[in-house]
Amino acid sequence: MLAPIQRDVVKERIRHVLDTHGRLPVSAEALPDDANLYAAGMTSHASVNVMLALEEEFDVEFPDEMLTRTAFESIGSIAGALTTLGVA
Repeated sequence: MLAPIQRDVVKERIRHVLDTHGRLPVSAEALPDDANLYAAGMTSHASVNVMLALEEEFDVEFPDEMLTRTAFESIGSIAGALTTLGVA
C-alpha cells in the first residue's frame, strides 16, 4: 500500500479516475467535493469501473463492506473511504 498522501492530491487523483472511467457528462474538475456523482450522470456500471480503477490507482482493495453506493457517491465520500484504507 502507498504511504499516506495529502488529501488534496488524493482528490486530484480521484478526479482523474472519474474523468477516465466515470462516464460523466461533465469534467470531474467542475464538480464540488460533495456533488452527488450519480445525480451528475454516473451509472452503477460506471461506478464499478471507477472502483476498480481506484483500486489500481491507489494500490488498495475495497473490502466488501465498503462496496456501497454511498461510498462512491461523491469525491468526498471516495476520499473518506480511501482515508479509511490508509491512503490519506
